[in-house]
This record gives sequence, C-alpha cells and structure tokens, in this order.
Amino acid sequence: MDFKQIQELIKMINKSNIGELSIEQKDFKICIRQKEEQVTQVVTAAPVQLHQPQAPIASLPAQAAPAAAGAPKAAEAPSNAITIKSPMIGTFYRRPAPDKPNFVEEGDVLAPGKVICVIEAMKLFNEIESEVSGKVIKVLVDDASPVEFDQPLFLVEP
Repeated sequence: MDFKQIQELIKMINKSNIGELSIEQKDFKICIRQKEEQVTQVVTAAPVQLHQPQAPIASLPAQAAPAAAGAPKAAEAPSNAITIKSPMIGTFYRRPAPDKPNFVEEGDVLAPGKVICVIEAMKLFNEIESEVSGKVIKVLVDDASPVEFDQPLFLVEP
C-alpha cells in the first residue's frame, strides 16, 4: 500500500462515521482511528412570554363561566410574566439531592446563569439555567414529576 492510498483511506474515514479501520497485508499493517470528541451537554431554558394562563383541562369549563360573566380572576399571572419552559423530556427535580435545599423558591430573585432545576433524561442529570432575571412568581411543576418538552416550569416576573 502506497502513501497516496493511505491518504485516501484517511479522507474516506474522516467523511464516514467509522470509528476504526485495521488493514493487514503480508508484511504491512495499518490501523486508522478517528478522534473521539468528548460531548458536553449544556442545557438552558429559553424564556417565552406568557400570553394566557395555563390551566388543567379539567378546570377549563369552570373558568369559562366566570370569564363569560366578566368576573376578574384573582389568581391570574401578571401580563408581563415570563414562562420558563422545559428544554427536554425527563424527570423534573427542584433540588440537587434529596437532602439538599431547593434550587429556587417562590419569591427568589433569578439572574441569568443561575441553576433553577435539574431534569433527568436517560440517566443524565441536566442542570437547567435561567436565561432571564426576575422574581419567581410560581413553580408550576411538582418535584420528581415527569415533564414534556416545552412544558411550563416556572413563572417569572421580570
């Protein structure tokens, strides 16, 4: 095998998803391996403006009657509230360990980059960081509950 053939093999392996190639001929042996890239997973929650309050499906008929009558809702979130949503599917945890305090409580002030919860997905614990600053109005999910992608987790007043 000449140098040009070896170069072509290297190019082909770099373009493919082959991890390793070994070739043995009479008095010649070559082993070509791709570099293993270390994957670091960083997850941040994207802020989204809240346009209308989220309500469980079972309570929708009960809320429709007062809205039709024109009665004001006392528990309605402020119009400028920001909803922090789940960036992934997994299990939501409010604290880093069972014997540790919660990352955030209602009334706490957030700053961008502050860890607000952990979501476990496929045995990986992903720290979710706030991308907004403001005061936590409400925690919308119970500890150790399953969450879906884009599910509201926190209401924050900027």
